[in-house]
Amino acid sequence: MTFDLTFFLVAIPAVLFAGISKGGFAGGGAFAATPILALFVSPGHAVGLMLPLLMMMDVATLRPYWGKWDKTAARLLLIGALPGLVLGAAIYRFTDPRVFKLLIGAISIGFVAFQIARARGWLRLEGHGVGPRAGLLAGFGSGFTSFIANAGSPPSAVYLLLKGVTKTEFQATHVIVFWVVNALKFIPFLGLGLATRDTILADVMLAPVALLGAWLGIRAHDAVPERLFFGLTYVVLVLTGSKLIWDALA
Repeated sequence: MTFDLTFFLVAIPAVLFAGISKGGFAGGGAFAATPILALFVSPGHAVGLMLPLLMMMDVATLRPYWGKWDKTAARLLLIGALPGLVLGAAIYRFTDPRVFKLLIGAISIGFVAFQIARARGWLRLEGHGVGPRAGLLAGFGSGFTSFIANAGSPPSAVYLLLKGVTKTEFQATHVIVFWVVNALKFIPFLGLGLATRDTILADVMLAPVALLGAWLGIRAHDAVPERLFFGLTYVVLVLTGSKLIWDALA
């Protein structure tokens, strides 16, 4: 990994954008930083670089939501996430790196499709009721996509919306689940070379940007319309996801 001008011109806006999303918009756009970075560094290093920064952003949200999560849902999601993390690690270790790039691109576009379908009312999930197996399956999907691209929220969001949790339980359950999942990912990331001395050095240099982004997000929460923010997020994800898929197939 080369810390040249191009790297910082890409990494600083990407991390700042992720911080703003975490601080003011429930983290919905934080995922975009990974595919952006994957255009300029290896996909594995992009995921490994963002993980500690996302963990740092998440720590700030632990205290206000502590103990407010749905305990049953959180337990099922975490149990299901473990084999999902193992599968993600196996795919990275035993497949061509281009497959990793293809998966990040596909998850990026799938994430946008999921969010648009919810916003337009094409996908109505709230309060239908689900059993424990759905929680375990959602946890598996979240663990897998979280390992591959730091994008574990859609499967767990589907489960929690179907379960009919409150808004606070929804947010708090995501906070505790992904704080634990991200902590569990760190050691495998080291073993697989996703988190390296270079990515950790980059994290140290970008940590002030991440904190600034979170602060700006808090300030922008009421000033910036969510529709504008997420519209920009979806455009970025579609463009970067399409480019990653093109590069992988080419």
